[in-house]
Amino acid sequence: MKRIPLKMKRADLYSIPKYELPEGFKIRFFEIGEEHIWARVETAVDEFTEEAAALVHFGKEFGPFPDEMTRRCLFLENRAGEVIGTTTAWYGILEGEQQVTGRIHWVGVVPEYQGKKLSKPLLAKAMQLLAEYHDSAYLTSQTTSYQAVNMYLNFGFEPYVTNETDIEAWKLLEEVLNRKIL
Repeated sequence: MKRIPLKMKRADLYSIPKYELPEGFKIRFFEIGEEHIWARVETAVDEFTEEAAALVHFGKEFGPFPDEMTRRCLFLENRAGEVIGTTTAWYGILEGEQQVTGRIHWVGVVPEYQGKKLSKPLLAKAMQLLAEYHDSAYLTSQTTSYQAVNMYLNFGFEPYVTNETDIEAWKLLEEVLNRKIL
């Protein structure tokens, strides 16, 4: 499948879907000094080719805001207390807009735990957290993450279209997901 970046926006943070974690799993906040854990998870989900690159990125994007990370970054733990997923209820300015808004950022569950009904509770918790700080939210993804995009659509995110490439991406996803999007 052609990999095309895309953006999605949710106009409000009301009526966030609720999902319970399966028994034995829990969500907790990031603690200062756990950058290596974030890097391990994001490397496992192929966002980076090696943990060192993930750590460099973490340092640039989140390093200046350690206290914010302890309130906005979530870790998903398995029954043994090992971190197997993460997402961040971050913030930013969506391209073409003027004001800071909430951002669902870096959602990832390690491959051996994917398909076990963990992503939806993790995303729901991040959105509830965003609602404490923001009125709306956005996220970025790509067409190759079509299963995640389908979940985002089901959570009320809508396509954010600003150019012809965006239209191409969403038409491709309509075919792959067999659902009307645009």
